[in-house]
Amino acid sequence: MPKVDIENMEWSGGSGYPSAFAELTKGRFRKRLGNEVGLDQFDINLTRLEPGSASALRHWHENEDEFVYILEGQATLVEDEGSTVLKPGDAAGFKAGVANGHHLVNESDKDLIYLEIGTRAVTERGHYPDDDLAVIKDENGFKFTHKNGDAYI
Repeated sequence: MPKVDIENMEWSGGSGYPSAFAELTKGRFRKRLGNEVGLDQFDINLTRLEPGSASALRHWHENEDEFVYILEGQATLVEDEGSTVLKPGDAAGFKAGVANGHHLVNESDKDLIYLEIGTRAVTERGHYPDDDLAVIKDENGFKFTHKNGDAYI
């Protein structure tokens, strides 16, 4: 079983969002642990959120389950029903197909470190209830569109 040298892995940033939406996640960095060992059925990332940053825009997935486990710092989980504080040892999960827009926000003055685990579905459609944004994943990769299906230019 290959050991992952997490300490020496580089943190990668960026969300892939169209530029109009990228600001919220500019302080999100990941060590892509699943990629490091060639996993293709599920993904696992060690994620760091700087103060004031969010994990993503508030979203939900049609085909991919998600799970987060807090290691260090404090997160505010924002969902349709409101906000919940998550501290080290806390976890949250999001079932595919459940239309509950969610994301983590670091409202503290220290970095937030957590594990994020999710399905790697072959096809996917993601929904962003607060923004004019959708994402489609197919054999060609990810593509962001407006909610009406028009491409971002």
